[in-house]
Amino acid sequence: MKLVFAGTPETALPPLEALLESSRHEVAAVVTRPDAPSGRGRRLVESPVAARAREAGIEVLKPAKARDPEFLDRLRAIAPDCCPVVAYGALLPPEALGIPRHGWVNLHFSVLPAWRGAAPVQRAILHGDDVTGAATFLIEEGLDTGPVYGVLTEPIRPDDTTGDLLGRLAVAGARLLADTMDGIESGVLEPRPQPEEGVSHAAKITAETARVDWTAPAQHVDRLVRACTPAPGGWTTFRGERLKLGPVRLAAGAGPLKPGELRASKKEVLAGTATHPVALGRVQPQGKRMMSAVDWARGAALTGEDALA
Repeated sequence: MKLVFAGTPETALPPLEALLESSRHEVAAVVTRPDAPSGRGRRLVESPVAARAREAGIEVLKPAKARDPEFLDRLRAIAPDCCPVVAYGALLPPEALGIPRHGWVNLHFSVLPAWRGAAPVQRAILHGDDVTGAATFLIEEGLDTGPVYGVLTEPIRPDDTTGDLLGRLAVAGARLLADTMDGIESGVLEPRPQPEEGVSHAAKITAETARVDWTAPAQHVDRLVRACTPAPGGWTTFRGERLKLGPVRLAAGAGPLKPGELRASKKEVLAGTATHPVALGRVQPQGKRMMSAVDWARGAALTGEDALA
């Protein structure tokens, strides 16, 4: 089939590579989000998908909105058979959905109908799920409600961050997406409606969501920080300034501490929660680099009055 691939971040690269390597399909173009400011200089940088497409000599389309007439006209001119999608990051209007004869097929990182929405991996970790996965489905106007072509599952490890889990799902999902394209092309694969039971919604994780509440149980603090790693990053405040947090470690055997109370030694820094303490891993004070919590505590010269809030 002739394909137009839609995707934006690094997570979309393994699936794009799988389709580029396929002998059965041609990736005629990619659709990605417009260049975005990045770094301290806020210089405009193109997306990882755009950069890879240019390396491969493939046309790159960057519509501000997928309903832009110029973009829709170009898509009609390319006349793709199917448009595979991985983390594109924008809504597709009905005018675009109707152009490819086999529609737009999304690789979504959950076992649908669980965790429909923007942050399926983050929500699975935060919720304490033992298993997640990926699904390919035909996009329709509802949010991740379309019929499913294929599914895979992946265990969530006790120390998984969103970055860890997304990395594994992107690689496994790349094969699933390529197999789905093969099945559609050969006519042996038909999508099946999602079950009506088991629907859950994965709202976007915001910076405010990522703030640690030290009056929550230790297990929740652990899950929240892992779910927010690498982005947007779990955080708290110390002496009135933001302190970014890397993954923490449950310290059930440590002596009790009040929520947010700190206890530092030469080997670890503990913070109190509603249950038992957690050991801080790496932290990043405002305007400084990431460092070990022990080094941070030594430099901060903690007092008995200091606490995280």
